[in-house]
Amino acid sequence: MKTYLVGGAVRDRLLGLSAGDRDYVVVGETPESMLAAGFKPVGADFPVFLHPSTGEEYALARTERKTAPGYRGFVFHADASVTLEQDLARRDFTLNAIAMDEHGILIDPFHGQRDIEARIIRHVSAAFSEDPVRVLRGARFMARFGPLGFRLADETLELMRGMVQAGELDHLVPERVWQELAAALRSRLPSAFLQTLRQAGALKVLLPEVDALYGVPQRVEFHPEIDAGIHTEMVCDMAARLAPGDDVIGFAALAHDLGKALTDRSDWPRHIAHEHLGVPAVESVCGRFKVPNEHRAVALHGCREHLNIHRLDELRPETVHDLLQRIDAFRRPERATQMALLCEADKRGRLGLNEAGYPNGSRLLRYFSAAVAVKASQLDTDAKGPAMGEALRKARIAAIAEIKSAG
Repeated sequence: MKTYLVGGAVRDRLLGLSAGDRDYVVVGETPESMLAAGFKPVGADFPVFLHPSTGEEYALARTERKTAPGYRGFVFHADASVTLEQDLARRDFTLNAIAMDEHGILIDPFHGQRDIEARIIRHVSAAFSEDPVRVLRGARFMARFGPLGFRLADETLELMRGMVQAGELDHLVPERVWQELAAALRSRLPSAFLQTLRQAGALKVLLPEVDALYGVPQRVEFHPEIDAGIHTEMVCDMAARLAPGDDVIGFAALAHDLGKALTDRSDWPRHIAHEHLGVPAVESVCGRFKVPNEHRAVALHGCREHLNIHRLDELRPETVHDLLQRIDAFRRPERATQMALLCEADKRGRLGLNEAGYPNGSRLLRYFSAAVAVKASQLDTDAKGPAMGEALRKARIAAIAEIKSAG
């Protein structure tokens, strides 16, 4: 059985990165011979098998033919006659179209190793344009590999633009878009994802609420970067720095200022009530891409409350308590930490402020710790029902007030 390590495992090894899942291609075999060797079938659309001992995926070498619009519109062909080179030719980028045999010898018909050394993300062939997911993958790869100095090849960007103009993105299913977006937000440089989509004309198709932020001015004394779109990029990158790999915080960072594109232009660069105007926009994005409930909840809390947390020192103890209650922190203690991280990312995601402190984050957590430490069972009262709830509220407010008075 001729097997080859392929794809990301080879690419990451060449980049000196820790390897994730390992995928293998098998050449010269059939589904029947794989079953006879003890492999377990798992592929629905094409023959993929799990190794009987390691559980790793082994796929028969295959080719594909476009038969309908969208990323699902392919017919796959896999049999013993398909060569390794034919299998590699169907892959998206040259850096993913490298195989390694059992002796560590590279098979690289599309010069992926050369592109890795030159730090270029380049499509393998014109067949790239047949799969709209590859527009998202190109942008996501920039979010992941941009910090290593990679750039997108000019001709690849042109192909992506043509795909957008041809309406290929209309055939993407919401779950697939969310999968790529979430992966980009978990990467080190989410701004590169947004920039690449925007350069390809895809951001206004997929995320018009975010695209609308570019060119929207902000008050220079608070936002030296001025442009609301650039600010959003910077906040996403700061969120990735403060909460690496956390796409819940990342999505909240992406969505926190969507209301700035919806404020009255006559008031610009001020954005009166943008925290409330942004709520329907956040809901729209979440509904369109079937965003998970946790991401939706944190994004909505962040949109509504980030200005309140920025001016935490001005809030009365009862207002702080009610803020904590609105973000559901008493039932979901992680909410306080999430809001502190998001608001720190918002404050530091500004030109010249990336190393600034954010004392309001720790203050919010201190207020919450004091309030949540007060339990109904500790209160000296016989009150029940709503009266008990009000007694607990007052006791928690008093605990917050004590912390505030202590500075």
